[in-house]
Amino acid sequence: MPLAKPDPLQRVIVDAALEIASGVGPDAISMRELARQANVSHQAPYHHFGDRAGIFAAICEEGFAILGNEMQENRNLGAEALCESYVRFALNHRGHFRVMFRTDLCDMASYPNAAIQADRAFGILYDEVVSLVGLDADEFAIQTQTAYMWSVAHGLSTLLIDGPLLKKIGSVQDMDQLIKNVARMASSSIGV
Repeated sequence: MPLAKPDPLQRVIVDAALEIASGVGPDAISMRELARQANVSHQAPYHHFGDRAGIFAAICEEGFAILGNEMQENRNLGAEALCESYVRFALNHRGHFRVMFRTDLCDMASYPNAAIQADRAFGILYDEVVSLVGLDADEFAIQTQTAYMWSVAHGLSTLLIDGPLLKKIGSVQDMDQLIKNVARMASSSIGV
């Protein structure tokens, strides 16, 4: 169920789910654990969301809305800024990020509001790539460049959050600069 109408209890339950997802990961989320973590009755998560999928759908809808808003704010600044905003979103909203792309947790076809927000965020990225490669570029070139940009942003995000990147390359003195450099490298290859 989407968070269309603000409900304080829904918010508490979603926040509890996000805390679990940010910490040990979304697979640890159960209705009973949510109730315990949110300090609500065992029936409250069921009443507000129906089941785990409903909670994950609310997280996806909210997460993609936040991501879309952050990308929208940076869309006129170019592909580098979009890539940076994507990675920063992931790092600042780990709980959302860990759920949003897991089709085993949220089937977008069953939750149209979440799908609308996901499509909006993707559309911003796609439109930016089109503006960089040009309207006369063939569809396959646009698809390839979009896949490349998304892969770089998503890959770096995943490696920083759940992957071994920092263990392999060592401690990074300036994480912001690392993100900027990777985004710059990715955006410089658009249209090549």
